[in-house]
Amino acid sequence: MKEQTTDIYRDRISILNEKGKRKWIYPKKPSGKFYKLRTIVSWFLLLILFGMPWIKTDGHPFVLFNIIERNFIIFGKAFGPQDFYLIVIFAITSIVFLILFTIIYGRIFCGWICPQTIFLEMVFRKIEYLIDGDANRQKQLAKEKLNSKKLFKRVFKYSLFFFISFLIANTFLAYIIGVDELIKIITDNPKNHISGLIAITAFSTAFFLVFTLIREQVCILACPYGRLQGVLLDKNSIVISYDFKRGEPRGHLKRGESERTSGDCVDCFQCVDVCPTGIDIRNGTQLECVNCTACIDACNNIMEKVGFEKNLIKYASYNQINEKKPFRFTARMAGYSAVLILLITTFSILLINRKDINVNILRTPGMFFQEMPGDKIANIYDVKIYNKTFDEKNIQFLSSDESYIVNILSGESNILPMNHKDIKLIITKDKNKINSSSDKLNISILSGGEKIDEVTTTFMAPVNKKEK
Repeated sequence: MKEQTTDIYRDRISILNEKGKRKWIYPKKPSGKFYKLRTIVSWFLLLILFGMPWIKTDGHPFVLFNIIERNFIIFGKAFGPQDFYLIVIFAITSIVFLILFTIIYGRIFCGWICPQTIFLEMVFRKIEYLIDGDANRQKQLAKEKLNSKKLFKRVFKYSLFFFISFLIANTFLAYIIGVDELIKIITDNPKNHISGLIAITAFSTAFFLVFTLIREQVCILACPYGRLQGVLLDKNSIVISYDFKRGEPRGHLKRGESERTSGDCVDCFQCVDVCPTGIDIRNGTQLECVNCTACIDACNNIMEKVGFEKNLIKYASYNQINEKKPFRFTARMAGYSAVLILLITTFSILLINRKDINVNILRTPGMFFQEMPGDKIANIYDVKIYNKTFDEKNIQFLSSDESYIVNILSGESNILPMNHKDIKLIITKDKNKINSSSDKLNISILSGGEKIDEVTTTFMAPVNKKEK
């Protein structure tokens, strides 16, 4: 029987032994309602992850994150570098949402949605259980000397691990370059893509090492979100909690016991055995807890067997257990909610008003006006056009005042899909029709005969007699 030590967790994290060296975690295979539900959610999310790159709309990827060329497609809508402000606002909104979610529900994201947890617990560990067996068998296998049976299991398991890591790396690459380009690279001669082959091998190796060797250390040592929960959680946050009011004092079941003097916790250590980070949830909320619910299922199984009420370990806040208070929406939660609503509203308005073609017209720096033959005055403008659609666009410029003549001085008006172009415009006007040295000028931008935008600028001219 394991020795009950309730204060060790205060001195060191669960993956280290008394000598400060890594303690390998062999979690027992979970079973129960929450594990089945997590499996369903995980396979659904994996289906989305691996299936999304193959979905297309009008021949274009439904989702693309081309960081190299700074082109993005989100739900069939193209976004370019000029939409960076939307990405910033979306990132801030996501962070605030994550903070609010953590304040209310703790680290539930890590246990249910995080790719690291899903791949490790629902893919790699399931393969490990299938090949090596449950926790005790894995421990025995690790202690055994290398023999043909162990060699076969290790080679088979690690080959599967690397193959899956290779698939993961290629899937993430498909999100960057598109699945069509990925297929071209795969079917083409590898000699033509040496740098790409090296990169994909490096990423595959990195994923392989993470899921084979590093494992839970990512959640405990590397993940910044895990560090955040220490300052975000409070006594009203709903986390996986041990009901110490009901469970303490702990005590083993005794044969012939007519009346139990101990609490409902039978000190079976099943909650510790199934924990993928090796903690004892009975010590309270800890840094290493990823809210995976394995301990809830394990405890409920034991409670059912001994005839005690379930949910000795459950989703609950400290105040719900200690003071028997119902969940309440605190001022802190309300404050973050207000900020989140404001950010979502701002982002939605900007997204709705976003234009597929952006046109910026500015006077050429250092130039005021030029006197042209035929008693005309000319101004020169720099034009930047961003085509954020999947179609080639032909752009025309037209002044709302017919006395102004607009012509393209240099550059072409045809803009390729998801591209930008610089054009110089020259706008002229008869000198005898000028009434002011600085006139407001509205320029309509047309594509295919349809007005898509209107830009206001100024037309500079010599000071006339009326102004003097």
